[in-house]
Amino acid sequence: MSTRVTRVLAALVAVLAFTATGCAKHTGITAPTIKDPVVYADGFGANVDFQAFMGSKLDALSIDSTTVHSGSSAIKIVVPAPGDPSGGYAGGAFTVNRARDLSTYNCLTFWAKSNRPIAIDVVGLGNDNTGTSKYEARINALQVTSTWQRFVIPIPLASRLSDEKGMFFFAEGPESGAGSTIWFDEIQYEFSTLITDPRPSFTSQSLTPDVGEELHVPGTQVVFAVNGVDVTVGCMSGYFTFVSTADTVATGGEGAVHVVGLGTATITGLLGNIPASGSITVNPNPAPLTAAPTPSRAAADVISLFSNAYTNRTVDTWSASWDVADVADVQIAGNAAKKYSNLVYAGIEFTANPIDATAMTHFHADVWAPSGNVFRIKLVDFGANGIYGGGDDREHELTFNNASTPPLQFGSWTSFDIPLSDFSGMTTRGHVAQMIISGDVGTVYLDNIYFHK
Repeated sequence: MSTRVTRVLAALVAVLAFTATGCAKHTGITAPTIKDPVVYADGFGANVDFQAFMGSKLDALSIDSTTVHSGSSAIKIVVPAPGDPSGGYAGGAFTVNRARDLSTYNCLTFWAKSNRPIAIDVVGLGNDNTGTSKYEARINALQVTSTWQRFVIPIPLASRLSDEKGMFFFAEGPESGAGSTIWFDEIQYEFSTLITDPRPSFTSQSLTPDVGEELHVPGTQVVFAVNGVDVTVGCMSGYFTFVSTADTVATGGEGAVHVVGLGTATITGLLGNIPASGSITVNPNPAPLTAAPTPSRAAADVISLFSNAYTNRTVDTWSASWDVADVADVQIAGNAAKKYSNLVYAGIEFTANPIDATAMTHFHADVWAPSGNVFRIKLVDFGANGIYGGGDDREHELTFNNASTPPLQFGSWTSFDIPLSDFSGMTTRGHVAQMIISGDVGTVYLDNIYFHK
């Protein structure tokens, strides 16, 4: 799938393009389960609404009463050409405001054609455009021509769709430097005896997550025989059930794996009762079990960026847009900490409220890393103009390893209490606005980051 389409499907913000018909709410009355299979057939199915994806052409969809497969109308989609100011592509989700039970069907079917041969980037089901979908299933690069064709998307495991709001979705951008027109008709769920031989699989690999992480297994898909022809359906891991060889290391379950301890575990999967090909070896990184030491310095002598012990100054970002790292707020033994993973370098910026550290003598940070060889801390003073690159910047980076003072320890908290004079290249301290951490540790936890005297 293209990067463009991946960003589209990850978008959490929906723009309403059509208004759905509401239903009455009766307190204390349980509504009957809706099993209506219709998404579109000469009109939208009951409670069906189209929501355009973020960044798409918002007016791409219309109802066409001239070009139809059967009946009186079809859905017409205008895919914009490159540079169209109305949107970079066409795409959206057909959703319902009252969930449907689709567990008695085994496929989604529809008719489609286009004004010229194209490969629609993605077409599928189970995307409700909220960013919380668990059961998306899709076909990538769907080949469509100028002749009406019937398409079948097998549902990987229909029993998962007993409460589903994502009925149908698509996304398509310009191809060969031009836009296109697509028509969809008779979109509905069915049960077909022609869908056989499901072959589930996922990507085999070795992972080193951190203890406490939830893993969503990548590369899940199912190959079906549809009337004797193989069709590959990519899907979310929610359709699969995962099993671990060592529950003290990682526990399996529906759709995800939870990392709970150190050691090695092998993860396998099932689609219903059908074993999936592929396995994941999990070798978790250790994580701190105890909180960092609680600082005891007087608050009057401290300027804090992050610590439960003090009032913290405002930090613009703990992971700048230009860095290579992921940051998360975590709790360690009931104490807040910052966790950096996939760390190459991370920018911590407080440019809107730079720190005047001229009266301070030391910089402090508590650091916990599971492994590695080197960890670096850089401080940057932006100078009186408060602008990076303004000509009066001053900065210095310190490197820590097992031979430094203090030495970097692995698997335990290291308290760095560094004289600011050690940052010898930072000859001014009146407008400290940036801290950069880097190294080969991969994952690192930080706490109690402050200046003091």
